[in-house]
Amino acid sequence: MSDVRDHSVRGTARGTAPVPLSVLDLATVGSGRTARQALETTTELARLAERRGFHRFWVAEHHSMPGVASSSPAVILAHLAARTERIRLGSGGVMLPNHAPLVIAEQFGTLEALAPGRIDLGLGRAPGTDGATAAALRRQDHLREGADDFPEQLSDLVRFLDDDFPDGHPFARIHAVPGPVQGRVPGGVQRADRPSVWLLGSSGFSARLAGLLGLPFSFAHHFSSQNTLPALELYRQSFRPSEVLDRPYASIGVQALAADDPAEARRQVMTGAVAMLRLRSGRPGLVPTPEEAEAHPLAEHEREFVADWLRPVIFGSPDEVRAGLDELVRRTGVDELMLTSNAHGPQVRLRSLELIADAYGM
Repeated sequence: MSDVRDHSVRGTARGTAPVPLSVLDLATVGSGRTARQALETTTELARLAERRGFHRFWVAEHHSMPGVASSSPAVILAHLAARTERIRLGSGGVMLPNHAPLVIAEQFGTLEALAPGRIDLGLGRAPGTDGATAAALRRQDHLREGADDFPEQLSDLVRFLDDDFPDGHPFARIHAVPGPVQGRVPGGVQRADRPSVWLLGSSGFSARLAGLLGLPFSFAHHFSSQNTLPALELYRQSFRPSEVLDRPYASIGVQALAADDPAEARRQVMTGAVAMLRLRSGRPGLVPTPEEAEAHPLAEHEREFVADWLRPVIFGSPDEVRAGLDELVRRTGVDELMLTSNAHGPQVRLRSLELIADAYGM
C-alpha cells in the first residue's frame, strides 16, 4: 500500500476529538447577501478550519439553486488553494455523471499541481440538482445512462488520473494533463502524487462500490440519516484491501451548529430547515434570516418535514454539540466527521466552528 496515498486519506484527531474533524461547505447564500459574500465566507471558513486543526475542507456541487453558490467546485478549490497552506481541499463531491471523466481528471490534476499533496476528489453519482437541470448539464434527455454507467465512468477517470489505460484501449493515447505522462517524457520531472479519490453516497450503491474498490467512503448522514448504519455496514462488509487502503476508512457528513446561546442555535438551524422545505416544495430560494424563518407559516405536513429534517442535526451549546458528535462516533464507528452547517449568517457559522474547536481543545 502506498504510504503517501494512505496518509492523504487518514487524518489525525486533534485535541480531545474522538476522530479527525473536517468541514463540508456549500457556499450558502443568505437572504440579503450576494454570491460573492457567500464565497468570501467559504474562504474565511477554510482559513479558520486550517488554523484550528481541521483535517480537510470540501465544497459540494449543486446546480440551479439560488441559495447555493458552489456550482463549480474546481474553481472554488483553486481559489482556496491560493489562500491556505496545509489543509486538505476537495470536492464533496463532484457529480461525475454530469461531466466527462477526462475533464475532471484535467481539472483535479491542475489542482494537484497548484496544491501538491493536498487535493481530494470526492465523487458522487447523483445529479446534484433536478432532472431538467441534469439534462441541460449533460445535453441528453435520458438521465439513467449517467447513473447506470457510473462504475465505467469511475474506472475511466481513475485511469486518466494514473495514465494507465492498457494498450489497445481507445483512450490509450490520450493523457490528462497535468498528470503522470509529464514525468515519463524526456526531461519530465512530474510529481508522482495524484488526487485522493473518494466515493460519496446516500444509499448502498456507492458504499458497496467503494468497498469493492478499496476506496475511502463518505456517507451523507446530514440528509439521509436513516441509511447511515446500513450503508456503513455494507461498505465494511464489501471492503477489499487495495493500493490505497489496507482497511476501511469512512467519514460521514453531519449538520452541526454550536452557539453561545442554545436558543440562538435553534433559531439559526431553522433557517436551513425552512430553506430546505422551500427547495423540496419546488420553491428554491436564498437561505432566510431567522426572522423570516420564524415568520414562515407551516402547515402540519410542513411541520413534520421540518421535524424530520432537524432530527439528525446536532445543535446547541458547545458542550451539547460535543456530546452529540461523540455519541454519533460511538454509534456509527466512523473514522472521520465532516461538519456542515446551513445557517443564514456568516458570523454564526464561523463562530460555530470556533466553538466546536474550543470544545475539543483544538
